[in-house]
Amino acid sequence: MSISPAFSFRSFLTGVLLAGAVLAPAAQADDADVPGDLADHLIVNGQSMPVRAVEASPLPGLYEVQLEGGQTLYSDRDGKYLLVGDLYRNDSGQMVNLTEQKQQQHRVELLKQVSDKDTVVFRPAGEVKAVINVFTDTTCPYCRKFHEEVPELNKRGIEVRYLAFPRAGMQGEGARELGQVWCNDNRSEALTQAMKGKKLKGTSSCDTPIESQFALGKQMAIQGTPALILPDGRMIPGYVPVDRLVGMLDLEN
Repeated sequence: MSISPAFSFRSFLTGVLLAGAVLAPAAQADDADVPGDLADHLIVNGQSMPVRAVEASPLPGLYEVQLEGGQTLYSDRDGKYLLVGDLYRNDSGQMVNLTEQKQQQHRVELLKQVSDKDTVVFRPAGEVKAVINVFTDTTCPYCRKFHEEVPELNKRGIEVRYLAFPRAGMQGEGARELGQVWCNDNRSEALTQAMKGKKLKGTSSCDTPIESQFALGKQMAIQGTPALILPDGRMIPGYVPVDRLVGMLDLEN
């Protein structure tokens, strides 16, 4: 479930003071102490917040609230006080982003549930050194630019696994083109042709995972394409040149 258009994540928190304070290490709260009715209290302007999960946070009395749209906030047990922003731990002088760590783990788990048969995969001829998942749209100029470099990524040992994310929604041209790609007997060739701006023949009305992958992307808080998910769950929004991407993956050129 995605956040309804009427629900504005930012607007309902107008007036909440966000402080960029360093949070000191604290013991992990007991999961058994997580209030089961906290989600019921998270009602703003008459609307229930789209809560996906509530978990303990490292700070006693503060609970991590994960929303359906991929955002994370923190609340007291009654939903009266809310804190929006990333939670950091000062670990021997090194700032560790605990919120992003949790989000990375969540992305990895979600992508494990996506079968290769529901994606468009470009594999290296030799050893696979890393696999990246890329949410793409054939009408996106930077997606096209990224796709031009997929052969070079394959040469560097990087497997590219494409998922669909029609940025204009399921009624847009991107969704139609992506449907044609996924309905094609040779998806990789069809995707390459579409990325070159060539018109594809064939139907876009077969049974495809386009809509479910679009929903998956929104669940990860993806807002545009290309969106790269690295093996450790880090999300890189936008086009990244080959050499920089190889460096992010800590691979030798």
